[in-house]
Amino acid sequence: MRCPYCAHAESDVVDTRKLDDGSSIRRRRRCPQCGRRFTTYERVETVSITVVKKNGEREPYNRDKLTRGILTACYRRPVSAQRIEQLVNDIESELLMSSEHEVSSAHVGDVTMRLLREVDEVAYIRFASVYLSFADITHLRRAVDELLLRDHASLLKHRETDESRS
Repeated sequence: MRCPYCAHAESDVVDTRKLDDGSSIRRRRRCPQCGRRFTTYERVETVSITVVKKNGEREPYNRDKLTRGILTACYRRPVSAQRIEQLVNDIESELLMSSEHEVSSAHVGDVTMRLLREVDEVAYIRFASVYLSFADITHLRRAVDELLLRDHASLLKHRETDESRS
């Protein structure tokens, strides 16, 4: 593995750890040339997915692009890097389960929004505002109202369950 600091062609593995129930491996490496340490990740290369955009253009699925979008939505939110990594893994798993080699960008966005909503509601609203291209404050307010209604319904259901146990 090439050192990202001095570009030396080789590095020594210092530590190896399995992540995500063994689906990926984190390696700490040390460059024998400059002595600096860096981290690499290994994961099984999945079946290639092609994303079909709204205009009909096709492009290969890009994990980094999805991760950047989620990181932007989660900026300054209490969402750990590990949780974001797990979220991206969950989205990929769902996309791969469809057994289709082509998925629409709308499907990728819908899956991302659904799973991000469970992680952090503010990040969900941020992502939705870009993904759904909120034209004005009315669209934003509608999305927030939907979240509030869902939370209110969930609270009422929880209270009913508690009262029936009493």
